[in-house]
Amino acid sequence: MFPDNLFQAAFQQAHTVYVPKKLPLQNESDRVESTSGSGAVANPDEELVRVIQYRSGTNTLGIVFFCLVFGTFLGTLGEKKGQVVIEFFKAVFEVIMRMVSTVMWMTPIGITSVIAGKILGVDDLALVMSQLAWFIVTVVIGVFFYQLVIMQLIYLAFVRKNPFKFYAGLAQGTLTAFAMASTAAALPVTFRLMTDKLRVDPRVTRFVLPIGCNINMDGTALFVASASIFIAQMNGIFLGFGEIVTVILTSTAASVSSASVPSAALVLLLVVLSAIDAPVQDVSLLFAIDWFVDRVRTTNNMLGDCYAAAVVEQLSKKELMALDAAAYQSETVLPTTIANGCLSANRVPDPDTIVVEMQDDTRISPIAK
Repeated sequence: MFPDNLFQAAFQQAHTVYVPKKLPLQNESDRVESTSGSGAVANPDEELVRVIQYRSGTNTLGIVFFCLVFGTFLGTLGEKKGQVVIEFFKAVFEVIMRMVSTVMWMTPIGITSVIAGKILGVDDLALVMSQLAWFIVTVVIGVFFYQLVIMQLIYLAFVRKNPFKFYAGLAQGTLTAFAMASTAAALPVTFRLMTDKLRVDPRVTRFVLPIGCNINMDGTALFVASASIFIAQMNGIFLGFGEIVTVILTSTAASVSSASVPSAALVLLLVVLSAIDAPVQDVSLLFAIDWFVDRVRTTNNMLGDCYAAAVVEQLSKKELMALDAAAYQSETVLPTTIANGCLSANRVPDPDTIVVEMQDDTRISPIAK
């Protein structure tokens, strides 16, 4: 999980291997006798030990968790001490973005060439197309199961209202997210629906929706996990329990850093495939269908933000009522008047007057100011 050597983690992955245990005292004659008559077949009673070995690849999960821990402790240093490191990474970010912008100009030609080369290299095109069709069906079923079952149960458990009425009220935002393939592009429509139609507190929506637009990518995590297992199965790679856990953790951690732009999940898919040592070149097959799958999973991301805002509003109801009461109290206080050495303040709609007797007249002037 946490790499021993950060630079080594960029080029090698650690994995567990079971090897025969070496006997501490074993001469050459005993070794010959144990191997004679059995050929290359290993002794079934031979004890195996677990060792850690390294193979080529990037330890993506270790690097991600190191960055999370590093960023957490960097935030505890304060603005003055950590500003140097922050400015350094900002400069690196600007350089990378300029490099990416330059490469983006060649994206149409590059993607077309990659898809064409991959299709020409496929032996059985009909089999691959049927596999991709089943993959699309799997992702769509998973997305709608999450929307129609998981989200509704969460809303019902916390808000205690009809979840399908809330779901139907977001129909326009769902269609906008599907058409735009971007949660950020559908954000204005989402704000209007949540505030005007569904009557969610705007203080909650203004806080939750922009944050969720950047870090709440549950549809992306679902797609990346499914695509990783799909590519591994297509290449005959067996994924054990440890590899499945690695896919889940890596997909979740990578989806948090996903950009709210179309087809951003394909870049994250490379990270997850590297973590399980699966062939990354097969990602080019998904370019042909990502235009549709990306729109489906974007609706999941948008709905997840809206349901999160509704749950946060329900959990923060007492705090919001206290803020409303304090604001109403401050707005209904009339200007303070001082007469005959007495301090009075009128409140509306309460007609009573609060009178405070001042013993020392010299203290009236600063209070009036």
